[in-house]
Amino acid sequence: MQSQQLNLDVISNNLANVNTAGFKKSKIEFQDLLYQTYRPAGADQGGGNLLPTGLQVGHGSRVVATSKVFTTGEFTSTGQQLDVAIQGDGFFEVQLADGTRAYTRDGALKRGSDGRVMTSDGLVVQGGFQPIPAGTTDISISPNGDVETRGSNGSQTFKVTMVRFGNPAGLDSVGRNLYKETPASGTPEIGNAGENGFGTMQQGYLEMSNVKVVEEMVNLIVAQRAYEVNAKSVQAADEMMQLSNNLRR
Repeated sequence: MQSQQLNLDVISNNLANVNTAGFKKSKIEFQDLLYQTYRPAGADQGGGNLLPTGLQVGHGSRVVATSKVFTTGEFTSTGQQLDVAIQGDGFFEVQLADGTRAYTRDGALKRGSDGRVMTSDGLVVQGGFQPIPAGTTDISISPNGDVETRGSNGSQTFKVTMVRFGNPAGLDSVGRNLYKETPASGTPEIGNAGENGFGTMQQGYLEMSNVKVVEEMVNLIVAQRAYEVNAKSVQAADEMMQLSNNLRR
């Protein structure tokens, strides 16, 4: 029952973030618990006969992992020049207030008062993003990360890079659409968009959550029914023990 409760919590979090840009759904993984062995398989029954099957009773299940599923979500057109979706493998790198680095798939980028490109939380985007000069009226970002700005003060060009990990499912989710590196994720690999397996950048689009509402609703019903069945099992076992206790009366 505890396992199904955690399953329900994971599904609920997925549904709560169905409209969160760059959100990646989680999937829960279970393992069975220890078994009580009454008769081991292969036990000698005498006369050279071996027991073909054993007698074991399990003790339930437990949750062992909740891993992120990094499939690409649906793209939605926004028309904003600094909205960038990543088609394929890769993350944007940002700098946190304490100077450490974090990574995100949320491409809803903004221009700060000083021209620096940042996230909606005010975290400065790294990876080669240069400050956008005052008076800039047009920003062009190509699929391979070439950026050109044009305005009353002239134009400038620069190239931005992305980051990827050998095991993105091992990243640490810290909220605010951010992930942090862990020993399980491996070290970040920096590369150019569209090269060596890195994804491409799509200007004017946002990658939405990869949560599928219908699929999660089905999982929600299954988890609820499994919880109910487990509760019924506990109730039935209690009633059976009660009948046994009443035999002496």
